[in-house]
Amino acid sequence: MTADSPSTEIALILGTAGHIDHGKTALIHALTGKNTDRLPEEQKRGITIELGFAQLHLKPFKLGIVDVPGHEKFVRNMLSGATGLDLAMLIVAADDSVKPQTLEHLEILRYLDIAAGVIVITKTDLVDDDLLELVEEEIRELCKNTFLQDAPVVHTSAHTGAGIDELKQTLRQQCQSIVDSHLNKQSEMFRLAIDRSFTLEG
Repeated sequence: MTADSPSTEIALILGTAGHIDHGKTALIHALTGKNTDRLPEEQKRGITIELGFAQLHLKPFKLGIVDVPGHEKFVRNMLSGATGLDLAMLIVAADDSVKPQTLEHLEILRYLDIAAGVIVITKTDLVDDDLLELVEEEIRELCKNTFLQDAPVVHTSAHTGAGIDELKQTLRQQCQSIVDSHLNKQSEMFRLAIDRSFTLEG
């Protein structure tokens, strides 16, 4: 199915990745209007602990967004959320650049064989153009020889709304590329990701 196909929405799963406090949840709120930090403890501490979920409609695509924790103590939750993604947003704050969980989350995405994504630099309203350029260079260096080596980079600010429309358009283009790629690989072996399993007595 292509972007020109009528009626039916094409469902894909988009996940976040990145260091704690780099603006993942705020970015999702700017994209969808939904705050994925729903637990009282998350709102009190200002960090994501459990997986959060939102939807973004980018005709003809319906993106289910998984917001993962950025704190090192919750990496198991991040790993659970990243399984089965179609594409990912690697999110880096312009005023903080690459940090330990940036690298760790990127390695997890590589391990899970995620093949498509977008690099998003957040909080761009807090830095000048020179620092923003240095941060982008550092991210590009980090992403060499990964699936994000040639990924688009979008500069955003959840505070001012800058770059949000551009990010939506970029995500839509990435979704179309994924669908086109899947259509070309329909004859290959099917693989189904298993989220969890249970043992039943009897």
